[in-house]
Amino acid sequence: MFNTPIHWTTFFYLLVDTFILLFAFIQSAKLRHNNLNRYLLLAILFVAYNLTGGFLPFENFPGPFILQYIITYGVAITMSVYLIYYFLKEYDINFLKPHLTISNIVIYSAVCFLGFFLFPYYLSRSIDVARIFFIIPISFICIYILWAFYNKISTPHNPNKFVLRRNKLSLISISCIVLLPFLTILGDYQWLTFTVVNTSFFAITAIEIDRYLFFLEHKNELTEVFAFYKNNNDKPMNPRFFHKSLTRREIEIALSILDNRTYKEIGEDFFIAESTVSKHASNIFKKTDVKNRTAFINRFSPKKI
Repeated sequence: MFNTPIHWTTFFYLLVDTFILLFAFIQSAKLRHNNLNRYLLLAILFVAYNLTGGFLPFENFPGPFILQYIITYGVAITMSVYLIYYFLKEYDINFLKPHLTISNIVIYSAVCFLGFFLFPYYLSRSIDVARIFFIIPISFICIYILWAFYNKISTPHNPNKFVLRRNKLSLISISCIVLLPFLTILGDYQWLTFTVVNTSFFAITAIEIDRYLFFLEHKNELTEVFAFYKNNNDKPMNPRFFHKSLTRREIEIALSILDNRTYKEIGEDFFIAESTVSKHASNIFKKTDVKNRTAFINRFSPKKI
């Protein structure tokens, strides 16, 4: 299309991702909070992936030919690593070993790209040879990430339909990104590769939509909390902890607390450590001006309305 290598399917996904990005940005601006910042950045990376992977390489590009592959692979690696970071931070699903941090994954990916892609290309002048050498080490880390993630979420302790839906969609998203190296080695089949990769983003978008609907379904349980925010935000002098509202994760934790679930049970529900739940709970109590769990339940439980 447009005298470039881009396939019509890739262009379609580019339009869809751009629309989702713009819609999410407008919604974030209306809500006036930063809860969607990570999602917006993720959407930007997927749009950039469709742009660079779809339009590059082409003959009239200024500069050396290999520069186009440096750009496309750089964007793809950044997008993939950030997606892992997104799951770690947005859903608190810590499935990596302590020594395998996001920083270490970035370093590992950069070393693999320099040593197993650029160097073989310099010696052979063949993109296909460089691609094969690069895919081999990257595949190992991808397989481990998929295995570790599946291992973490495969044994749910609570048949919470919301959590189960999130787990399934999360596994789809991670699986699609993990398949990227294997699809790359097959060749430049844009219709296949970009369909699989964009499915990863669509799965995360479905998670966020489901989360929003979950909040709407349980909004009555947090009526007092939101009313408390509204009343205090209307005052000229606000306490220092009112500069930010509850995050989406904190709302999920708050709902579970109001449902009288223990921190251990909440941790099992959302696959996070009990200490992490306690940290979230502490932030919730500070933001709602209560001293502890009991005071929070007494003040904001629907039964008290």
